[in-house]
Amino acid sequence: MHAEQPVRTGRAKRLPREVRERQIMDAAVDVFSRLGFHAASMDEISEVAGISKPMLYAYLGSKEELFATCIRREATRMMEAIANGVEAEEPPDVQLWSGLRAFFGFVGENRASWQVLHRQASSQGGPFARELADMRGRAISLVAALLVHSADSGDVPRAGDKEAESLAAALVGAGESLADWWLDNPAEPAGVVAARLMNLVWMGFGDLVAGDVWHPPSRRAERKVGTEQGGH
Repeated sequence: MHAEQPVRTGRAKRLPREVRERQIMDAAVDVFSRLGFHAASMDEISEVAGISKPMLYAYLGSKEELFATCIRREATRMMEAIANGVEAEEPPDVQLWSGLRAFFGFVGENRASWQVLHRQASSQGGPFARELADMRGRAISLVAALLVHSADSGDVPRAGDKEAESLAAALVGAGESLADWWLDNPAEPAGVVAARLMNLVWMGFGDLVAGDVWHPPSRRAERKVGTEQGGH
């Protein structure tokens, strides 16, 4: 009895170019996520896609070009999912929550995409670093715009663009790290993981709303002295 073999896509004769390219990239994301960039071969990708290797090169170029194209496509899909998931008419906390829920929902439903976007692309560096930096920049811009919009609503203190950008970068980094952890702990529901990050970041934002800002020990000492002097 032969060992069970992976199901392969049959070799279709003619398909529209956009359909064929989507088919190739779907296969490439699958292979890259399982094997990694270096171990993945164009032979394997062509077999999974059901297309000859010469045609694979003709459509999307070398393995490096194909990998970069996969990064761009999956990053675009993820950003669209987050943008569409944000409930823009809701209060700031609900907007942030809906965005986080959309992000983790995407990762949960597209684990191969996240493997390629975060683990594979970040480990390769080099020519793929620009693609990864572009994805992270788009995510930071989206979150920063949400924070600025929240400030405009009057529910949170108004922050300068740099302050919003720095807070957004911190949130994006935390989200990436938590999503990476989640790949190794897939039994956790997406909503639970999103709620953990929401509690971590929004409770801090809630303190800012209430005017409770943390100060380093030296600043606290200065404030204490000033208060005591003012009491005499």
